[in-house]
Amino acid sequence: MADSPPVPAGDNPIMQGLVWVSTHFIGLFTASGNALMGLITGILPLLIVLLTLMYAITTWVGEERMTGAIQWSARYAITRYTIMPIIAVIMLTNPACYAFGIYLPERQKPAFYDSAVSFVHPVTAFFPHANAGEIFVWAGVAAGVLKAGTEKQYATLALLYFIVGIVVIFIRGMVTEWITRLMIRRGGLTEVFDEYDKAFAKANVRTPKKKTVATAEGMA
Repeated sequence: MADSPPVPAGDNPIMQGLVWVSTHFIGLFTASGNALMGLITGILPLLIVLLTLMYAITTWVGEERMTGAIQWSARYAITRYTIMPIIAVIMLTNPACYAFGIYLPERQKPAFYDSAVSFVHPVTAFFPHANAGEIFVWAGVAAGVLKAGTEKQYATLALLYFIVGIVVIFIRGMVTEWITRLMIRRGGLTEVFDEYDKAFAKANVRTPKKKTVATAEGMA
């Protein structure tokens, strides 16, 4: 009995499957390379310039003044969960921004973390350097408007995204602070946190500068 002719590659499901896998395997790396080139020519220069600007502002303002502004914003609830996390995220970026919690007593640190961590996505609308690793979140939000809308609509969306983020972090900060106080009371830890507050207040007392007294010998 004569052997039947081989099945052409175009009709062979196994070969078709292998060809499909090979094509899409190479296509994956091709698409990744195109995406990398887009980042190199697009977002990366923007991130570098923004980071340089933030470092320059910190240098011009001075570390002491910057620290003073953070400590001032930590005094009041409305600034503690708006201005403080905004400055922290923009200036220090994610995840270093959470280090600003050192300027808060223990009972307020969870609320600050909640507000700061909730702002790392809205901030990317205007300051993508602050959370460059997750810029895809804002890109996904704005993709439709960027494709079908105008530049004005895109800017409006970015502004609303940023403003809504500020409102949300304030609400989250206040709610988390209330929950923290409730859990402290229910857990019978009020005295423990009172001691934490005393230690925090003692550590933040500024030592008055000693006045230099001119002596007769010094004037001679």
